[in-house]
Amino acid sequence: MPADRSPTPRIRWAALVAVALVLAGLGACSSDASDGATATSSTAGASTVVDPSSTTAAAGDVGAATAPPSTDPIAAPAVEAFTGSLDDFYRVPDPLPAGPAGSLIRTQTVAQDATSVTLRVMYRSVDVAGTPRAVTGIITYPTAAAPEGGWPVVAWAHGTSGLATQCAPSRLGSPAPDFGVADVVRVATDYIGLGPIGERHAYLSGPSEAHSVIDAVRAARTLPDAHASATWAAIGHSQGGHAALWTNELGASYAPELDFRGTVVVAPAAMLTETYGPKDQIVPRTVGIMALYGVATVDPRLDPDDYVSDLVAERSTVLDTGCLDQIIQQLASIFDDDFYVKDPLHTEPAETVVRENDPGQVAVAAPLLLVYGTKDDWVVPDRVHALFDRLCSEDQVTDLVRIDGADHGTVMTQDVPVFTEWLTERLAADPATPPDACADGWS
Repeated sequence: MPADRSPTPRIRWAALVAVALVLAGLGACSSDASDGATATSSTAGASTVVDPSSTTAAAGDVGAATAPPSTDPIAAPAVEAFTGSLDDFYRVPDPLPAGPAGSLIRTQTVAQDATSVTLRVMYRSVDVAGTPRAVTGIITYPTAAAPEGGWPVVAWAHGTSGLATQCAPSRLGSPAPDFGVADVVRVATDYIGLGPIGERHAYLSGPSEAHSVIDAVRAARTLPDAHASATWAAIGHSQGGHAALWTNELGASYAPELDFRGTVVVAPAAMLTETYGPKDQIVPRTVGIMALYGVATVDPRLDPDDYVSDLVAERSTVLDTGCLDQIIQQLASIFDDDFYVKDPLHTEPAETVVRENDPGQVAVAAPLLLVYGTKDDWVVPDRVHALFDRLCSEDQVTDLVRIDGADHGTVMTQDVPVFTEWLTERLAADPATPPDACADGWS
């Protein structure tokens, strides 16, 4: 049975738009970012760095995109210490500088105090089609003397914020979260396509999300002052839960030079082909339409116009001009009969693409902690129960924690020690055998 957590007071959201505002906050949508803001960068990360990997893949070959990197040495390029405007940071150099996945392109110091330094970064990754991409994000590292071997790394995968550059959490410049875990380097990716100006985020493209998370860890390891070790773990919520599940599946194979210890998955977007009762409309509708337009940016098999109504196509411009709250405001009022002309869950090739990007269908050695709230109307408990059953059927080591009274927002704040304890144990020099709730089930 899942571990039980006592309820605390929570906020009940009266409408879908209110839920969107909470999720936008969790995803750190920054549509109010000043276009002309400037910041001065230090020289942190501006030296020539070590090659973190040399992952390559053939275009269109999903398997190749996750192949282990070559061991051949590649000279990593010098890193730009960026001093321009906020918007200019998100303009990708043309041509994209050469370098392996995980190599830094530019850095900008956004915060520094007695205990830590926070950098806004741009680094290289690779999408599901094998195309090299520039990705933005945040790296926060301790200023204290590092232990022998360096600091462990915690990688954060954020929830849904939107599909366009103004929604990138790194625009806020906030330190990457540590979830109470002491003495770690923290990384927080924006995901492929979300940060750079002129691009659209490959929303719910599983391998693309995972690569951007993993390559953020590699990027941290190239910063001499960060002293990041090879040991790392991940945590993700909502869309980030989807990314975290894919990160768990690909972490060891995509970056075998790292020591991957496992993942915390909170209220994830998963079981994407299913609907669980009349209240379960968020994942199939709003998440579904964002995924259709997002995955289409990296998968040529998809053309959203083959599936959506003229009204949805007309309002889809909000995907490039707004963030999550504006997207839901535009799409939530469209009736079911006016939404799709062909249901992508039951029409090829979209049906196959959805299944390919649905996580939890394989087992790997890295353990999972699956967390959900009993009052979550976005990722309803039955969806998490079904995912847990799927993971256990694959013999994936999975612990399960139910947080009573928590909704989709408060599940991340109501009982932080759940995350702290699990991540601290996994990152220990000699971690204990991870708990596995599969024998007990979720009931």
